Amino acid sequence: MCAVYFGFITGTSNLSSLPTTDNVADARMTPDEKRSAFSLSSIYALRMLGLFMVLPVFMIEAQHYEGGQDASAVGFAMGIYGLVQALLQIPFGLAADRFGRKRVIYLGLGLLGLGSVIGAMATSVNGLALGRALQGAGAISAAVTALLADQTRDAVRTKGMALVGGSIGLMFALSLLLGPLLSGWGGMSAIFAVTLLLAIGGMAIVRWWTPTEMPLKKNVKSPHSLWGLLVHPDLIRLNFGVFALYAVQLASWVAIPALLVQAGVVSTDHGYVYLPAVLLSFVVMGMTLFPMERRGLLRPLFLGCIALVLAVQLAWAWMAWHSAPSLGLLAFLLFAFFCGFNVLEASQPSLASRLAPAGSRGAALGVYNTLQSLGIFAGGAIGGWLVKRNGAHGVFLASVLLMLIWLAVAWHTRYVRSAPD
Repeated sequence: MCAVYFGFITGTSNLSSLPTTDNVADARMTPDEKRSAFSLSSIYALRMLGLFMVLPVFMIEAQHYEGGQDASAVGFAMGIYGLVQALLQIPFGLAADRFGRKRVIYLGLGLLGLGSVIGAMATSVNGLALGRALQGAGAISAAVTALLADQTRDAVRTKGMALVGGSIGLMFALSLLLGPLLSGWGGMSAIFAVTLLLAIGGMAIVRWWTPTEMPLKKNVKSPHSLWGLLVHPDLIRLNFGVFALYAVQLASWVAIPALLVQAGVVSTDHGYVYLPAVLLSFVVMGMTLFPMERRGLLRPLFLGCIALVLAVQLAWAWMAWHSAPSLGLLAFLLFAFFCGFNVLEASQPSLASRLAPAGSRGAALGVYNTLQSLGIFAGGAIGGWLVKRNGAHGVFLASVLLMLIWLAVAWHTRYVRSAPD
């Protein structure tokens, strides 16, 4: 199954022979582009796996630490990485434009490793919070996506972004399997220790696998100031979109575990439901996103995926309201959710990189990833508040409203390619 997905990414699938308006050869990645896409997505995946693995066990394991009986302090320690990450995305993006992408990636992975060491040695919830904050400070998303945009052509950039975006869903599902396993073996210290190894592995990939980055054009000034990027109409739409997408995802996962438990799946087995849904959705993404983009049909696919996620949220609201979830229907809806999520996750940063001036890609993607991180923080915080106040159906109905707003905002987004760099 994974081989089928990677076939779509590299352009070796039979779908490449479909008639298109572009030269088919131009839609295939060169060896250097494949190397860049796979290495950078691996770096992103290792970091996200390290950040995600602690989530399914944090609220329980933190009770064994000093101050662990204070639920609000534990929740703050768990979520602080998202807030710190949001605050540093733009500075890291600007630094990537000025000092180079790889330097910023090394710095971010170093902070991830340092935070992991502190987390592994922590004896209190405050120590855990410090470790998580330093992990979040390694905000390399903008630098990774900017480097990928630098090293891929417009015709294949979405494929590269699909690998980076798809790694998020895959690592999220995998973390639900590995997190409890490592916690049972050595507590949260074991998870932090493995995250340190993942950070070191990411540095090795940057050094020996990722292609050499192009020299910075120090004498070329970007035509857009940071303020210009913040008020750019097309980028505003995409930034709102990534905020909505991740707010809905995190809010949903405040409520989905309880539905799975009601359907008869014990919490330690949830990953076995998530993982097949994620992997199958990759196949669907490969069969739809890349050929439709080549045919100039990205707009209807993009809007259709927003509507699909909206419909899934509506179905989950109905299930939560009636308190009678069916495991088969839940699994199908998870599959449908990830089908929509993966297409949107892959296509949005690609569009942002095309609409941003080449000299400001890091900054533009820094703004984009700031909104992504804020969506993660808001989805978790507001989702928890809504569950407590209105129940799970309140979370899903709020998500429906947010998706409706996004659908209206996205209606006028430009789905065009930029001029060659």
